[in-house]
Amino acid sequence: MLLKLLVMAVGAPSVALAASNEALRSCFENVLTDPGSFAFAGDLFYDRIVNRYNLNILVTPAALAFPTSSQQVADIVKCAADNGYPVQARSGGHSYGNYGLGGTDGAVAIDLKHLKHFSMDNTTWQATIGAGSLLSDVTQQLYHAGGRAMSHGICPQVGSGGHFTIGGLGPTSRQFGAAIDHVMEVEVILANSSIVRASDTENQDLFWAIKGAASGYGIVTEFKVRTEPEPGTAVQYTYSMEFGNPKKQAALFKSWQAFVSDPMLTRKMASTLTVLENSMSISGTFFGTKEEYDNMHLSNKFPGANGDALVFDDWLGLVAHWAEDVILRLAAGIPTNFYAKSTSWTPQTLMNPETIDKMFGYIGTVDKGTLSWFLLFDFQGGYINDIPTNATAYAHRDVLIWLQSYTINLFGHISQAQINFLDGLHKIVTNGDLPIAAYPGYVDPLMSNAAEAYWGTNLPRLQQIKEQIDPKNVFRNPQSPSLAKKQPL
Repeated sequence: MLLKLLVMAVGAPSVALAASNEALRSCFENVLTDPGSFAFAGDLFYDRIVNRYNLNILVTPAALAFPTSSQQVADIVKCAADNGYPVQARSGGHSYGNYGLGGTDGAVAIDLKHLKHFSMDNTTWQATIGAGSLLSDVTQQLYHAGGRAMSHGICPQVGSGGHFTIGGLGPTSRQFGAAIDHVMEVEVILANSSIVRASDTENQDLFWAIKGAASGYGIVTEFKVRTEPEPGTAVQYTYSMEFGNPKKQAALFKSWQAFVSDPMLTRKMASTLTVLENSMSISGTFFGTKEEYDNMHLSNKFPGANGDALVFDDWLGLVAHWAEDVILRLAAGIPTNFYAKSTSWTPQTLMNPETIDKMFGYIGTVDKGTLSWFLLFDFQGGYINDIPTNATAYAHRDVLIWLQSYTINLFGHISQAQINFLDGLHKIVTNGDLPIAAYPGYVDPLMSNAAEAYWGTNLPRLQQIKEQIDPKNVFRNPQSPSLAKKQPL
């Protein structure tokens, strides 16, 4: 049943979509005059233009537009809203639920790939970045504009438009915060097609919602972000172990969890524990010298694992090394059939030894339905934990460890066994407790009560702001914040 929901409930392309709405097309023709600036369902090569990221979710937007300016974005939003279409933006197009295409059939999707402008204020070291810029663009542009950097993830193909508004976690987040914590000001197109600025001093409620839940409130076309000096010397380390002995793997995980949960651990340390079908590894980056790294004696903390370390004096070289990660190439760069889930732990809710043993026993015996699966336990905390939960729509300010779990089918749709594997794993590691805290950037289309999991105690305020700025719910996907429920009189 779950499999049927995942593959079909979001909607397969329908005959009705082939007959494009003439009023919408006419409106587009008036505001988008460049050749190839829009396409409709039923047009030649439309599926190729749509380019779904998760091939397991067969979403077909009614139309896809490629604006070249903020004004064109506003014009497209007006065309869509006037004709009753929901709207979603696509930046890099890496939504696990294809939410940049609407998440369900019949939306108007606005691709921001032409909005890649960049400038740097060399007095404040604040950068202005177009929302169509990919993380690879951002890294290069910041570095060449004075050796600057900011926190963000390591997948170069991810777009800033979604990443900078959903959270944006990366190796330097423990030092400098998530990507949203760098955002100082945005330009936003609202549901009424107005173009506004938002910051801590202007349109504050909108700015609060944008920093964690933008897809339900407007389309950001431009960011102004604070930057940091590029980190300089760093040590990239890896400790690996072949899979096969659940007790040894559990022991290594317990050692890693104890290491990252030490409140005195330096914020210069980033770490991820990865579990694959035949191996397990601890990898990460220490932002400091090799001497400082050696003085931490990590080999003593991770018994039974083989370790090595590389020193990088070149920031761009380090970022390129992150992008070469085999998991990244498998999961983030190429459209495929996959299913993913996430959950998290705070310092107070870490897995106990019995749960860890049970998890590795389960992994070693259950039918996974594929050999292409992996688990990423990502260490966060630090600066992110310094910020109050209600300071931004992004609510997960107390999280220490995130789990991202993936199952992939390179040859067809995800099987029920694959879904059952991840569901069973998550029931074990959370002990079946609710509510679950899930990362809004790793959407799970099958999750019930998703909005509560993504935004927690911030959801009521998000719903109130939604009523104020998008009362007709123009900006929506299957799991975006909804309008507040009306109470009966």
